[in-house]
Amino acid sequence: MSTEQCALIFIKSPEPGQVMTRLSRDIDEDLVLSLYKKFGLDFLKTLRRGNYAFKIIFTPPESEEKISAWLGKDYAYEPQAGKDLGERMKNAFCNAFLEGFTRVLLIGSDIPDLPDNILQNAFGLDSYDAVIGPAFDGGYYLIGFKNNTFLPEIFEEISWSTETVFTRTMEIFNKYHYKVHKLPKWGDVDRIEDLRALVERNRHTGFAGSETMAFISKNKKTIFQKTKKGD
Repeated sequence: MSTEQCALIFIKSPEPGQVMTRLSRDIDEDLVLSLYKKFGLDFLKTLRRGNYAFKIIFTPPESEEKISAWLGKDYAYEPQAGKDLGERMKNAFCNAFLEGFTRVLLIGSDIPDLPDNILQNAFGLDSYDAVIGPAFDGGYYLIGFKNNTFLPEIFEEISWSTETVFTRTMEIFNKYHYKVHKLPKWGDVDRIEDLRALVERNRHTGFAGSETMAFISKNKKTIFQKTKKGD
C-alpha cells in the first residue's frame, strides 16, 4: 500500500434528518438512513481494494463511536473541523498533508458505485496541479491535490449544495492558472431520480451484487412506487 497517497471520505453520522435530506422528501426517512448505511459499507469495499491509505472524516465530532460501530473499528477516523463545509474540507486536506501524504483526494459518501479505475485515475497527478470529478447536479464528487499544489482558496466563497459549485470552483482554478485533471462525470444520490439512475447504470456491472443494490431490490416497491404519507 502506498504511504504517499490518501483518500479522505467525508461521512455523516446516520441520524434522521441529517443525511440525504433531499432524498428524504421522496421516500421514508428510515429507508434513507438504511440506504446511507449501505452506501458507506459498499464504498469501503472499493477503498479496501485500492493501493492507497484512506481516512474516514466524520461529523458531528462526538459521533465516532456510533460511526465506527457501523463501518468498523479498524479504520482511521478523524472528526471534521470548521464552521462550514468549505472550511472542513480545507482543514481535512491540511491535516493529511501535515501527516506526510503527498497526494490527497477528498470524496463524498453518496457515490457508492464509483469504480476503482476512476479513483486510481484520480491519483495520477504527475502533470496536473489538481483533480476534480464533476457531478451531474452541478457539484463535484471528488477533488484532489498534491502537497505542493494545494489551493485553500478553492474552498472559499462557494455556495455549497447548489448547481454552481463546479463552475465556481473551476473559475477559481482558472484564476490561479491551475492545470486540472477532470474525471468523468458521475452521479451522486440526492434525489429519487438519482437513485433510479444508480439502479439503471448498474444492472450489469460489478456493483449489481452490492449491499446497496440488494437493499433497493428488496424494498423496490416501497422506494419507487409509493409516496410519503401526505404527499
